[in-house]
Amino acid sequence: MDFEQIKQAAQDYGPAMNRFLRDLIAIPSESCEEEGVIRRCAQEMESLGFDKVEIDPMGNCLGWMGTGGRIMAFDGHIDTVGIGNIVNWTDDPYQGYETDRIIYGRGGSDQEGGVVAAVYGAKIMKDLGLIPQDTSILVTATVQEEDCDGLCWQYIHNELGITPEFVVSTEPTDGGIYRGHRGRMEIRVDVHGVSCHGSAPERGDNAIYKMSDILQDVRSLNENGCGPENEVKGLVKMLEPEFNPAWEDARFLGRGTITVSQIFYTSPSRCAVADSCAVSLDRRMTAGETWESCLEEIRQLPSVQKYGEDVKVSMYTYDRPAWTGLVYPTECYFPTWVNKETAPHVQALADAHKALFGEQRQGDADAMEKRNRPLIDKWTFSTNGVSIQGRYGIPCVGFGPGAESQAHAPNEITWKSDLVRCAAVYAAMPGLYKK
Repeated sequence: MDFEQIKQAAQDYGPAMNRFLRDLIAIPSESCEEEGVIRRCAQEMESLGFDKVEIDPMGNCLGWMGTGGRIMAFDGHIDTVGIGNIVNWTDDPYQGYETDRIIYGRGGSDQEGGVVAAVYGAKIMKDLGLIPQDTSILVTATVQEEDCDGLCWQYIHNELGITPEFVVSTEPTDGGIYRGHRGRMEIRVDVHGVSCHGSAPERGDNAIYKMSDILQDVRSLNENGCGPENEVKGLVKMLEPEFNPAWEDARFLGRGTITVSQIFYTSPSRCAVADSCAVSLDRRMTAGETWESCLEEIRQLPSVQKYGEDVKVSMYTYDRPAWTGLVYPTECYFPTWVNKETAPHVQALADAHKALFGEQRQGDADAMEKRNRPLIDKWTFSTNGVSIQGRYGIPCVGFGPGAESQAHAPNEITWKSDLVRCAAVYAAMPGLYKK
């Protein structure tokens, strides 16, 4: 394999990648409204000579290079979050702009740039004859990730029957190779009360007061230690062998967390005792935690036990229609996943990076402040890997242009040099993979 030739090819495609990314940024594409960007991705794939390009019933764009039976996939979601308060942006988030080093606009890092690099990485594979003879390369531009991580891959795996040997997630990695991340789930706690006139609150049963007790226990679950003095043992316990057989992976990924994200109530009026109260809990899960264990943990809190049948603990479901109109409901559970550094797909990506760019993270000068970390690491946030590997055990690994810190932030940017570097690494990886 001629690594210098690969690097030169990626460099030569740099201006085309920049134009493609600017086009994607210019098309607003919040979750469930991605049609314009999906069709632009399909257009680019077709113009570059992909062997097959299709848009599935959920609205994902699938581009194929090669015709072999083995599948190696590169995934990136092309939906974005909204722009938030426009006054926080110095320039138009969709018109954007570019300099000689960066591209500005919503979606540059999170994560349309990853799709751009993957599309051109596959093009370089075809140009240079790098696709193994028995292999097909699949590039997916996927939808609804910001709303419901991994839903797109539930559809791709379950309904289209596609099971790659591995998937490279092109989410931003700050120049690193990421071998896992924590999972998450969305929990709801409902508390029942009895209303009465506010002038005589003792006649009723105030659901908000009950919830306040529960929330103190939830706070303790997040903040407490795990010693014998703690009635509510904190989530930090999962880092200890005494509580978690998977403690080593948990220490790598980081401890789980829980926080209240929303609160709701019902009451006949502002002059009455509240007769119901509910909260949403954002639960981040480390290795060794499951949806059952997380729900049971809430059900066993002292205050929840105290109020008995007046409390219901459940998990949210997601059933928002895709841009195509398809509804594909799922529970709001996004499993943790992690690989060993020695896993073949992790090593193939690392070998490609080392052959092309060395053993240290690379980046534009103004990006390197946050890139002085080990080459192989983990994400803080979650990705489509929650389904790819978390649900289905398909090996997943991350390497993508941009920075986690740019995700969901105003004045989002990505770096042109990242696009070139990622396209080159993607192109080299399949030939270095040893199952």
